[in-house]
Amino acid sequence: MASKVTSGVVVVAVSTSAVAPASTGTIAHEIRGLKFASQRLKGGLIECASEKTGLAGLLTRDIAKSLEKRASHASVVLYDRITHTSCRYGAYKHYDSASTIKPIILGALLLKEGVRLSGDERDLARQMIVSSDNDAMYALWESVGRKNIQRFLDRAGMTNTVLDEAGFMGLTQITARDQAKLLELLTGDDDSVLNAEERAYILRLMRDVQKDQRWGTPAGAPRGAAVQVKNGWLQRSETGVEDPWDRGDWKVNSMSAFTGHGYDYGLVILTENNRVPEGESPLAGWNYGTDTVERVAKAIHHDLYPDRTPPATGSRPPVKVAQ
Repeated sequence: MASKVTSGVVVVAVSTSAVAPASTGTIAHEIRGLKFASQRLKGGLIECASEKTGLAGLLTRDIAKSLEKRASHASVVLYDRITHTSCRYGAYKHYDSASTIKPIILGALLLKEGVRLSGDERDLARQMIVSSDNDAMYALWESVGRKNIQRFLDRAGMTNTVLDEAGFMGLTQITARDQAKLLELLTGDDDSVLNAEERAYILRLMRDVQKDQRWGTPAGAPRGAAVQVKNGWLQRSETGVEDPWDRGDWKVNSMSAFTGHGYDYGLVILTENNRVPEGESPLAGWNYGTDTVERVAKAIHHDLYPDRTPPATGSRPPVKVAQ
């Protein structure tokens, strides 16, 4: 397992094994003051690192515990600049983006035009991020253009993100690592892609996301943290075709940056294979995916800041969300 430090955040290389058992015990070691821990889970490897004694092992175990009995396929990336902590699980696996593409489109617009947008562009940007309006998204997509969106991805170092060839924005293929890079960019101090005013504008809209869309990674967040969130969800097919990539399951994704009052960390959790049991409401798959995300999020928040968060117990009650 290789490691390096980027912008004060420990980066741990990811490896996977297709024949690993469902879950194995945690392995821990230390290199130059950094404590590392890893644990096999469902053919992949959870890897965490931290300067804080015991934290890497605790996070590794609790992420595994949160996911080991879930049918969802999931990927997790965490960075925390304050505790110099990071975790990864399935960081480079591709998922349908759903609405988590929307901050990327806004970033591309700002890279192209700067923060002095027209009134119409600002209205569309607010609708796209705060209300997750798809019509607003496609209006801005047409305005920005594919070439400029790709330019933003390249400048941001999001090299594993693949725009859909047919132009369906929600089918952009994203990875948890690239989405975490976006959060690091927005909350950092590097002006090479977007300047401070442009970054703050995106974060402000993510902070204003409407109440019924503030589920997922914010679940169990510590007291006083400013939460900048963007979620995405879609049901890929209603026909139940044989292709396992497209069998009517739900894709449920969530990403958040937590800042202010001594916090500076980001969390990305992507899921798919959230099935709808036969005879149940189609939203059963959405609820299952959201519950999967929130189980992991609550555990991570509590491990990072146990004196500022409620115990990471229980699951969320089923709710309904407009599609």
